[in-house]
Amino acid sequence: MKNLLKSLLLFWMIPVMSYAACLPLYDHQFNTLQGEKINLCDYQSKPILVVNTASKCGFTPQFNSLEALYKKYHSKGLLVIGFPSNDFNQELSTDKEVKDFCKLTYAVEFPMTSKSNVTGKNANPFYQELIKASGSMPQWNFHKYLILPQGKKVYAFTSDVTPDSPEIVDKIKAELK
Repeated sequence: MKNLLKSLLLFWMIPVMSYAACLPLYDHQFNTLQGEKINLCDYQSKPILVVNTASKCGFTPQFNSLEALYKKYHSKGLLVIGFPSNDFNQELSTDKEVKDFCKLTYAVEFPMTSKSNVTGKNANPFYQELIKASGSMPQWNFHKYLILPQGKKVYAFTSDVTPDSPEIVDKIKAELK
């Protein structure tokens, strides 16, 4: 009986210990348009490329490069995650429309969250932390953040820096296992 109680106590403590070890930047969970949940705590030892997206923007073709990066490096540890936003008035109305557009037009498979704000006082809490960590707020759609493992550095890239640029890819490759 004593061993059973110890086992149960350990069973209950493991999630608490894991949760306590999560750094504040990663302490966020999201529902994806693909119907899954993402807990960023699960990715804090990996590089993460974060991008605010919009379906009706001149930079929307960057979905092709984002998907190519995801396919090439996901198995090596890279998480690419998109945050659809209408902050610049270029996103479709509903999550379903965004999901269908991304899947049918660009064959997007990397995780995309539900629509949210990414700028100003209404920015979602994760974006508020990214802005604080990088010193850079999105000025337009397809602004990118590269979070190095353990949050040791957060780089910000403007919309005109493509996801497949050496400026981004070299930093990603240096962090992959």
